[in-house]
Amino acid sequence: MKLDLHAQRILVLGLGISGRAAVRFCAERGARVLAADERPACAIGDLGAIEACAELSVGAPLPDPSGFDLVVPSPGIAPGRYRDRARRVMGDLELAFRALSVPIVAITGTNGKSTTTRLVEAMLRAAGLRAEAAGNIGNSALDLVGRPLDVAVLEVSSFQLETVEEFRPAVSVILNVTPDHIDRHGGLPAYIEAKARILARQRPEDTAVLSADDRIVRELAARTRARVRWFSQREAIADGACVDAGAIVLREPGSTLRISLESFALPGTHNLENALAALIAAQSIGAAPALASRAFEGFRGLPHRTELVRVRRGVRWVNDSKGTNVGAALRSLESFSAPIVWIGGGKDKALDFRPLAPLLASRARAAILIGEAAPKLAEALAGSVALREAGTLERAVAMADDLAQPGDVVLLSPACASFDQFRSYEERGDRFRAAVAGLDEGGRR
Repeated sequence: MKLDLHAQRILVLGLGISGRAAVRFCAERGARVLAADERPACAIGDLGAIEACAELSVGAPLPDPSGFDLVVPSPGIAPGRYRDRARRVMGDLELAFRALSVPIVAITGTNGKSTTTRLVEAMLRAAGLRAEAAGNIGNSALDLVGRPLDVAVLEVSSFQLETVEEFRPAVSVILNVTPDHIDRHGGLPAYIEAKARILARQRPEDTAVLSADDRIVRELAARTRARVRWFSQREAIADGACVDAGAIVLREPGSTLRISLESFALPGTHNLENALAALIAAQSIGAAPALASRAFEGFRGLPHRTELVRVRRGVRWVNDSKGTNVGAALRSLESFSAPIVWIGGGKDKALDFRPLAPLLASRARAAILIGEAAPKLAEALAGSVALREAGTLERAVAMADDLAQPGDVVLLSPACASFDQFRSYEERGDRFRAAVAGLDEGGRR
């Protein structure tokens, strides 16, 4: 399983967070590395550390992968660009798995990955374990190699799972699977197959934490040899966790525990699912649940995820810029009983927006559309809700300020990627915050 990289000729594709970590990791192990990125140097940032340990190719087409012993692609580079000509492919997730000496909790799903990953990290620390989160959440998984840890907690995406071979987490978590990244995977079946790779190498002594409430996830239970532990908000669970009268009921053969949810402050049923999955994962890796649950009290969620930005003139302004697909937007909309002025749109990922229509019809005062996907959204939502096209996010905030009434929620949960107008969903959320902060108390910008 261990990989000897000494004197190997390695091509690293893409010089974002994972690519930079891969260059450093491979070079430190004696590999001859060519680091490539099609962007010009001015768009990449400081390249000094890379130039010190690798050859560099930037601002030019990606090199032919056939002349290298190993290709390490960044998750954002589609497999069609290298797979047919590469001798061997491993992403940073696979490299980290082969180098880490501690057990891994790996979390995937269409929505909720980041919150659940951070919650598992917090729970393990509350239980006295040295745990650190990485992966799709920020730092590369390779950054954890050599650190003094008891557990590595990794958020993993479908893009990262495309390039694993032997990756085997001690505990895997699949929160949910709804259509996303169809433009990358080519269809829902291929997206499901990518997610299922988290289970493929697990053994009977490992654990898979799966949603009993998600039809696709339930079906994936047949794909693993690991012990399956379920979480559900709808039914009693014999091995796993469910909800009863304001508490989590955590069961395994011969044991039942009740963990109060009184101090758990995150809104929405989706965050309750995240809490269920996180507590099972923490227990399964060896944390005492009573200690782990202490993390509930201080956990306030992550930026850009149903984040209350401001209450102004009786209107709550909520930033859910991380809601980059239809499933995420639906969950965010379901979190509020008050009338909603919804801001949606951005770069389409070849998703079907029609499932948004019934919920917007019942809960939204208006829908304000931005970005490239606005025409497609308008067609999908026609007749279900009052529609406005704003073009830009700043214009959408100004229009929402005119439309919202005291007691309403203005919700940015775009159901789209951000890359038409922004570098990332974080930048989109930051711009939303700034625009909301710029509203004066008189109701005008």
